[in-house]
Amino acid sequence: MPPRLRCTAVRGLSSAIKPLNSRIATRSAALLIPSTQTPRQYATAAPVSFGIPDDYIPPTKPPTARPADTRKAQLLRTYTSLLRTTPLILLFQHNNLTAVEWAAVRRELRVALREVSAPGTESEGIANHTHIQILKTRIFEVALKTIEFYDPSKVKPTTVSAITGEKVQVVHNHDLSKAAWKAVQEATKNGAPENSTYAQLEPLLVGPLAALTLPSVSPQHLAAVIKVLSPSPPKFPAPSRKKSPGYYDMHMQNGLQKLLLVGGRIENKAFDLEGVKWVGGIENGLEGLRAQVVHMLQSAGMGLTSALEGAGKSLWLTMESRRSVLEEEQNGGKEEEKKE
Repeated sequence: MPPRLRCTAVRGLSSAIKPLNSRIATRSAALLIPSTQTPRQYATAAPVSFGIPDDYIPPTKPPTARPADTRKAQLLRTYTSLLRTTPLILLFQHNNLTAVEWAAVRRELRVALREVSAPGTESEGIANHTHIQILKTRIFEVALKTIEFYDPSKVKPTTVSAITGEKVQVVHNHDLSKAAWKAVQEATKNGAPENSTYAQLEPLLVGPLAALTLPSVSPQHLAAVIKVLSPSPPKFPAPSRKKSPGYYDMHMQNGLQKLLLVGGRIENKAFDLEGVKWVGGIENGLEGLRAQVVHMLQSAGMGLTSALEGAGKSLWLTMESRRSVLEEEQNGGKEEEKKE
């Protein structure tokens, strides 16, 4: 074994390390010994309890019979609003139309409606707010029952506590409320009434459905819709190829073969296919219908007047003839007396 060499540098390094190790050990021991100094105290906010009543109901989240935050619940509210505000709804059965085919159908429908709309008039607004959309059949059926059998004005107010603890009267009559659910269940417990709109439209609510909505009952616009989506010559002929070349596009024709008009709901009344075509076939629209009603009333009034006048004239003629006969008899008797 070779001999060890003593070096002053090594001794200096070891002497420099030892105090450092001793200082670390002393500091570690000091940390382990509990300190006798009082810890610092900081100001903190004391917890506050508001004391909300147990029967408090937030106005932004009323009680519901169905989960209000689901997509189905929001669709139900959308459909009920659509049924309340839309006077004319056409129901179509569709069979797997592609996005390109739907785009072609909407394009030609928009072109046909603009042709019967005068710029700057109410008819232009009808054309701009006419839409066709795909429906969730089951949810639309529930919305139709809610509109038919539930009256929000008949719901009685309930007493609840406000956030301050004061008792207040609140009416929970929205479409997702328990009152709406109970009203529908009671009305359809033994089946829907046969004279209701829902009972007449129920056979049509089968399979995939699409709804075309018009913001107003306009026979001219309805006739334009029928000519594009469900043509039936000679009364509702399809547009000519020269006038509407896009109508004979391949995607448009394929989409029309997959669409079937089955009925509609007009002014809260159910109409079948023939009824929808009758409304669309009213000449000159509602103005022409009003003119026909006015003419019918005027003719009826003139007939009644002539009948009353005829009765009076016949009575007058009868009385005049009787008077003349009596006068002749009197004159004849006087002449005979003179001769005698």
